[in-house]
Amino acid sequence: MSGSEASFIDSPELRASYEVCAAEIRQFLTPMWKATEVLPAAIRPHVLAVNGFTVRSDRIADEGGTRQLREERFARWRSETLEELRTGRSEHPLRRAFVDTVRRWEIDHALVEEFLDTMRADCVSPPVFETFAEQRRYLRGISGTTNEMWMSLLEVRGPQALALASVLGEVCQLVDTFEDLPVDLAAGRCYLPRADLRQLGLETGDLRRGERREVLDELVDIQLGRWRDLLEQAMPVGGMVRPEYQPFLHTVLLGAWMQFDEVTLRRSRVFVDGMEPLTSTGAARRRPAWPVVGVVPGHVGVIMDGNRRWATQRTLPVSRGHQAGAQAAMRLVNAALRLGVRHLSIYAFSTENWDRSQEELTALFDTMADGIVRGTEWLHELGVRVRWCGRRDRIDPSLASVLTLVESLTSNNDVLSLTLCVDYGGRDELTDAARALAAEAVAGTIRPADIGPADLARNMYVPGLPDIDLLIRTSGEQRISNFLPWHLAYAELIFDPTPWPDFGLAQLREALATYADRERRFGGTLPRPARPVEPAPAP
Repeated sequence: MSGSEASFIDSPELRASYEVCAAEIRQFLTPMWKATEVLPAAIRPHVLAVNGFTVRSDRIADEGGTRQLREERFARWRSETLEELRTGRSEHPLRRAFVDTVRRWEIDHALVEEFLDTMRADCVSPPVFETFAEQRRYLRGISGTTNEMWMSLLEVRGPQALALASVLGEVCQLVDTFEDLPVDLAAGRCYLPRADLRQLGLETGDLRRGERREVLDELVDIQLGRWRDLLEQAMPVGGMVRPEYQPFLHTVLLGAWMQFDEVTLRRSRVFVDGMEPLTSTGAARRRPAWPVVGVVPGHVGVIMDGNRRWATQRTLPVSRGHQAGAQAAMRLVNAALRLGVRHLSIYAFSTENWDRSQEELTALFDTMADGIVRGTEWLHELGVRVRWCGRRDRIDPSLASVLTLVESLTSNNDVLSLTLCVDYGGRDELTDAARALAAEAVAGTIRPADIGPADLARNMYVPGLPDIDLLIRTSGEQRISNFLPWHLAYAELIFDPTPWPDFGLAQLREALATYADRERRFGGTLPRPARPVEPAPAP
């Protein structure tokens, strides 16, 4: 704990207690530990104290000895906690920090009691949910209450903030449910609504064995539909706190979306194979590419359209649409990695976008810069090489700086090449390339008669960028909007109606399947074999 983090601490014992909470999260809830790194130093220990207490409570309820012993141990833990909250003092090595945080921030004791009561009921007997409504009450009691506790530390704005934080907590608990499925099923616990199983003619044993794959896929799809509804409900919470706290909430939301995409990819396999957390050591987990039927395009280009319409449909500010779009871009990178795409180019800001209001431009540049700063370490850990394609003489200096930095840091990576087209226009690129060749001809270093396509290509903004095999444009528009025209010469085009913030792994996988079914003739009379895709390096 740094000096600035410890400045509020009254005693060595209290400081040690906060460090115990931090260690609890670092060891047993690493994704949350990683997410809290973006919080201001003054608030981070308190968020860790809340989560440290709930994680320790969960471990006491679940681990060690017989069920009776666990029940007795948890009953003591609960009664001691509630008494300490009443008096405002604790001598317990971990609870001391939690009680201090509750007192300092005036956290509602009823939230703590609701959490402990739900946990106690789970300890006595694993819950059986007949309906999704019953499942939601459990999700709320375990993680919804936890999120409301730490959300109250983030200086919330708006009457709905705590309620949406609770919904986000339900989503986080669903993530935990799917990560733990094989272990829970082996122990006789099933945290899915029994009505869903009966509807499909399933028993819990079918889930444990992983048989009847098609029916199990359908069961997973039902859960994913509800999961997505909760995620969409929770999305606005990212803008309901002060700006310095927003990166933390965006990180939590992004992690939930990525695990949603992972279940979308695995479907019924999660019952037997499970699913790893996004991180277990603090570093991003590099998962090998998932086997895909058919030919995978070597280079996918994406025109990310629909941020503003997405926000308008939800009566949100345009800036919120751009923030959601930035999260979708990170999800796209993860999806491309999982599906084995080796080159990905995305249209982040065009030369024509300068016509927007200065207020929107400022918000957009801030969102891009913030997203790149927060994503740089993650991209680097996953082996992504980032390149900037576009004009470099007029973009916002802070954005230009982070783009240049991430380019330099990731220059030797080779798992996925990510090209960010920022202040890019295809006609400008071709004009600049022609101008450079004209200068070479005037200097006598090349003869005009000798100029060929390769000479033009080496003068593009990103020399060596391969041709695009598949172009995807979201939000239903059907034009290429001056995006990489040289590289699109023989690209397959897909126009997806999904607004960009809602585009995820399922949509990318569907686009790849459509691409695999097409015959590419390149102007000839016979289909040309697809270019072989280099296998991704082993993780």
